[in-house]
Amino acid sequence: MEFLYASEVLLNGLMAGVMYSLVALGFVLIYKASGVFNYAQGVMALFAAMTLVGIMEGRVPFAHLIGAAFGVHVSSFGWTVPGLLAILLTALIMVGLAIAIEKLVLKHLVGQEPIILFMATIGLAWFLEGLGDVMWGADVKVLDVGLPQGISETVEAMTDDWLGYGFFIDRLDIWAAVIAAALVAALVGFSQYTKQGRAMRAVADDHQAALSVGISLQFIWIMVWSIAGFVALVAGIMWGTKSGVQFSLSLIALKALPVLMLGGFTSIPGAIVGGLIIGMGEKLFEYFVGPMVGGATENWFAYVLALIFLVFRPQGLFGERIIERV
Repeated sequence: MEFLYASEVLLNGLMAGVMYSLVALGFVLIYKASGVFNYAQGVMALFAAMTLVGIMEGRVPFAHLIGAAFGVHVSSFGWTVPGLLAILLTALIMVGLAIAIEKLVLKHLVGQEPIILFMATIGLAWFLEGLGDVMWGADVKVLDVGLPQGISETVEAMTDDWLGYGFFIDRLDIWAAVIAAALVAALVGFSQYTKQGRAMRAVADDHQAALSVGISLQFIWIMVWSIAGFVALVAGIMWGTKSGVQFSLSLIALKALPVLMLGGFTSIPGAIVGGLIIGMGEKLFEYFVGPMVGGATENWFAYVLALIFLVFRPQGLFGERIIERV
């Protein structure tokens, strides 16, 4: 029976790991295209989820500002938007956001040191967080796009028939894992086997060299930030449906950090493997070791594991080991 309990924990960890991989992918894509860690990725997920809820519920953007400026109270248009249409509209908004970021920020930072680009993403994160609050309000929002939730009776019945013990698996976790796995596979194929994917890696290596061989830096950055915005939208939907759309949603970026350290900042397959290791590791560690140390090991296990990797293999499992000669 102990083995069956551990198997259930392991399965839940695998599905959580796929979700971590999805969040980490946004970081990897931006890093591969600009050579900088995008601090704003978590806030992009929050902004996308808030925008999706606002569109679905027919909320008036900047309602508080309109009320303060004109003395009127207008909070809703009086209609709702179907989930699929709202997702498409939100995806278009994220593309528009990518274009605005390229025009207003990235275009002026070509050839700058990575630390300059990193600081720009920090400023972008705080701007987007404030913009989302001003547009849609800072209240906790319920997100429901029609994904099934609750314990899967099918999985419980099947495992009970086969093993004599029913696994308690949330249907939302199953759907999230399937959707995340499909998106991860598509992004891996895009990065490895398309002309745009190769151009993206060239831009990350050297902006000026990429420009000299005819690669459009503007197009690559808009494309990559658009893809990262779509990844953020999917992550925002999954995590927002699970725990509500609130400020803490932006903190999922912190959980992606150990994933990146394990897998490597430049590797899409590394983000996948790193996410699975973190997901399985933290669940199993909590199950076997947590009771001995008072529990709550999921809060720090991933970071301790990442620290160990930084000491012995700083480039991660699949990251590139860069040697600079003077």
